Amino acid sequence: MASRNVKQLCLFAATALASIFIFIDRPMAETRARHSLAPLTVEELSIQRRIEAHVRVLAGDIGGRNAVNVDGLKKAAGYIEAQLRSFGFIPRSQPFSFAGQTFENIEAEKQGSRNPKEMVVVGAHYDTAGDLPGANDNASGVAACLELARLFAGKNHGRTLRWLLFTNEEPPSFQTHGMGSYVYAKRCRERSDDIVVMLSLETIGYYSDVPGSQSYPVGFHPGYPDRGDFLGFVADIKSAPLLRSALKSFRGATSLPAEGAAAPAFIPGIGWSDHWSFWQFGYRALMLTDTAPYRYPHYHAAEDTPDKLDYERLTRAFTGIAAVVADLVDK
Repeated sequence: MASRNVKQLCLFAATALASIFIFIDRPMAETRARHSLAPLTVEELSIQRRIEAHVRVLAGDIGGRNAVNVDGLKKAAGYIEAQLRSFGFIPRSQPFSFAGQTFENIEAEKQGSRNPKEMVVVGAHYDTAGDLPGANDNASGVAACLELARLFAGKNHGRTLRWLLFTNEEPPSFQTHGMGSYVYAKRCRERSDDIVVMLSLETIGYYSDVPGSQSYPVGFHPGYPDRGDFLGFVADIKSAPLLRSALKSFRGATSLPAEGAAAPAFIPGIGWSDHWSFWQFGYRALMLTDTAPYRYPHYHAAEDTPDKLDYERLTRAFTGIAAVVADLVDK
């Protein structure tokens, strides 16, 4: 009996392991043909200009913003709060302490009209690695988050929509209790907030059509594209159904390609942003990214400056993300 139980356990473990690797080893997106991108609309051209302006203020005028350059963090927070106010929000500063210093997350919220207790969180971190400019990582995500807040400010939706700008995503706080998003997600769980999904906008501004410009963590199927011309959607296994629906929304709204991957959080890169914090407290969450170090040659470098970003394709990504958010909150 013991021998049979051991064999059954081994078989179960092998089957489970195989299913995990099938999940990460097979591209979830259908095979796509390469095609020309549709021209930007007049509204998209206006959005492109505003996104670029946000990036140039954060990564150009302000620059480094972290625990060492606290002045940069304060200037960035002030800029973010001023922008949210200009859209009609009343931003809430949420201070917390870590390693003897005080930091702040910034939240803006619009109540849902039909299911206000159900919440969709869209977030991006505004701090930088070291005292670096951080144009792509992560002024690109902050800029998109701000423009999404502006876009949805005048719209009615069923679920409550929260905009979060986090600090301390980068080392030395990365994946610690001092990470701004960890502090926030923990508080949400303690209040029993019903967050149905969190979207993390992480390093979304660099694209390349050059063959070989895209790499992946060990274990990913070679069927994924070798060109960095797409926006990546990343989920843990629990969030996989959400990933599929988000990809459908994105692809229906923009001609920019998108690829998705659902994998265990221990795979390198899968949990490398603020969505990881929400996973720790049982919330479903996705990261939307250009894949950062797996594509971007200036990742965590002094050359991560505003001129390196592809604002046209960043704007296309914005259009797709806006559709994802719209579908999530229209419940």
